[in-house]
Amino acid sequence: MSVGILVGKQNHDGGWPYVRGGSWTEPTVYAVLALLSAGETEPAGRGLKWLVRAQRRDGGWPPRYGVDQSTWVTGLVALLSPEQLGVEAHGHALAWLLRAVGRESTVLYRLREWLLGVSRPPEQEHPGWPWIPGTSGWVGPTAIAMLALEQAYRRRRAEPVQRRLDSGRQFLLTRICKEGGWNYGSARPLGYDSNPYPETTGMALAALRGVRTPAVEQAMGTALRFLGECRSADGLNWLEIGLAAQGRLPDGYQRPAGVEPRTLPETAMAMIASAPGHGRGLLWGSRNAT
Repeated sequence: MSVGILVGKQNHDGGWPYVRGGSWTEPTVYAVLALLSAGETEPAGRGLKWLVRAQRRDGGWPPRYGVDQSTWVTGLVALLSPEQLGVEAHGHALAWLLRAVGRESTVLYRLREWLLGVSRPPEQEHPGWPWIPGTSGWVGPTAIAMLALEQAYRRRRAEPVQRRLDSGRQFLLTRICKEGGWNYGSARPLGYDSNPYPETTGMALAALRGVRTPAVEQAMGTALRFLGECRSADGLNWLEIGLAAQGRLPDGYQRPAGVEPRTLPETAMAMIASAPGHGRGLLWGSRNAT
């Protein structure tokens, strides 16, 4: 049924909308990933052509045609393999991700803080990724970029990729909320403890696949609690993916009845989250890759 929804929603240009209307990069990537996991290569191939045409000269992707700026969606596109996207296009996407850092990690920002006598909090010592260049790093785009770079590192071990993965892990580990899990950004905005959210907790757990610390274990406990409480399709998608990445999705788990996707990305992600290992592996890659 979900395959039929995705195929039926595909625009004539090959891309997909969020609900209806023009094509956008984010829903197009998720739709392509979902269709590839289902073996639907023809509509996925048309989506891939849309994505290749949308790449900007700086190697990144805009949210949609007509937007003159590359953003976090570049990490989403880089989840596709070089064989699917094209070796050159994929290489430029990785180069863009390696250049992108949150504003708080730039030399000018650090110099300004030093001149003002502002002490840096520990969570700003490790660069993450922003939604839009020139803004601060956030959990969501950092997790997506790390998933893409982790796949690239499994294909070919490169020191610059390893360094950014290490910094991304530290970025996420220093932002774990006190009760476990992740908020969208800082664990203590304005000096107060923040609450974690299902979707960002699942995203971070997927990006931290294989990392075992007491704080990550606590976050997995929070994710399991969310799994029984959450009634958001987006939240459940990422919780299932994150817990599966960590090997902690309960045996025999069934999604609660009545939680229906409202957007095309939610529909596509539900397909990926419920697919056997290969489907979810489209997001975090194979451990056997070299």
